[in-house]
Amino acid sequence: MKLSELFLPILKDIPSDAKIKSHQMMLRSGMVRQSAAGIYSWLPLGFKVLKKIELIVREEQDRAGAQEMLMPTIQSADLWKESGRYDGYGLEMLRIKDRQDRELLYGPTNEELITQIFRDNVKSYKSLPLILYHIQWKFRDEIRPRFGVMRGREFLMKDSYSFDETKEGAILSYNKMFYAYLKTFERLGLKAIPLVADTGPIGGDLSHEFVVLAETGESQIYTSKKILDLKIENFDNSEQSLNKMVKAYTETYSATDEKFDQKEFDDLVKKDDQLITRGIEVGHIFYFGDKYSKPMKAVVNSSLGKNITVEMGSYGIGVSRLVGAIIEVNYNNNIMKWPKTVTPFHVAIINLGKKNDETCKNKAQKIYELLKNNSFDVLLDDTEESPASKFKNFDLIGIPYQIIIGSKQEIEQYEFKEVGCEKEILSAQEILKKLKIIYFN
Repeated sequence: MKLSELFLPILKDIPSDAKIKSHQMMLRSGMVRQSAAGIYSWLPLGFKVLKKIELIVREEQDRAGAQEMLMPTIQSADLWKESGRYDGYGLEMLRIKDRQDRELLYGPTNEELITQIFRDNVKSYKSLPLILYHIQWKFRDEIRPRFGVMRGREFLMKDSYSFDETKEGAILSYNKMFYAYLKTFERLGLKAIPLVADTGPIGGDLSHEFVVLAETGESQIYTSKKILDLKIENFDNSEQSLNKMVKAYTETYSATDEKFDQKEFDDLVKKDDQLITRGIEVGHIFYFGDKYSKPMKAVVNSSLGKNITVEMGSYGIGVSRLVGAIIEVNYNNNIMKWPKTVTPFHVAIINLGKKNDETCKNKAQKIYELLKNNSFDVLLDDTEESPASKFKNFDLIGIPYQIIIGSKQEIEQYEFKEVGCEKEILSAQEILKKLKIIYFN
């Protein structure tokens, strides 16, 4: 795409209400615009990143054996009364009535609705185990929406729900999601640490938060430095393999401040190995047994011929929040560098030639067409801004690879560089070959 045609309303100044890096950068680079407090419109640049993150989340859910569906944003209040959560959920729930005076709500989560769908359609253990998920917008009426998409009222979320005949089966489903989450965040260029966490309004007795280390994070983290060295191996979905992987991550002390115990921390982690820092929660998984299935009568005929209440778990990833988390980790000294898996464009072509320099213009167009014809998503800067202004804009946009064209170069040579690295002088074909290795190998 040509930059002159891209809807990209860049701001020169940092908005006064933007207090953290991700909020500042997303507003300045034209990724989002606020519609109301804690509610944002996603503009083309931001939406491209959001959809790439969504795709990776979806691929890892599918790989774990989960099946995608789509539930509505509006739910009946009757379901939440049936589970017992309607009155106790709090003011974060947006409650409304339709013209027939029926009570509805804008879903903050979907345990009740998915349990209804399950109980109405699954009657036998032969249909288990079952994991269903969707990626849908949620609404929670935060008392203080802040930090842009990091703590907004409307947000895009992936939520999965597992159904099993036994507790052992439910723990296996939990471990499948544990591993899927580690793989998801790794593909997004993030090092996520699983921490024993409070279950909150979701409920249950087993829960882990997945937290990305960042100074601006709201979560306090207590763990061992050794957890940072753990590698995510390519485990299969067998029980033995998954148990081995989860054990490697959970045998090290790791807890959020709600679950933190100073004595236990000091007993289990040597002083020199202790890591006390802050992080951003990007995912949360729960096993809660029959908390919802029992009051909502989600039963199946078991392998022993008896009607039993199914065991359940739920698993959430903040898809829109991940955009902010990735920026917090990668935006430094006013320069953004997107991980190659989610960059809005594969490569930027920056033409530094003067307005009437047809040689530079033709060179830029030639390599632009070459890369487009080889399935690369390219952003060509064809504007008449000054070189300083162009580089400043691309520092914000964050495309990790740049092709820079100037009037002093040889006709068949281009300057190619990865942001933050040394430049190379290459031919168009050499650049093509290099980008294929980077993105497609």
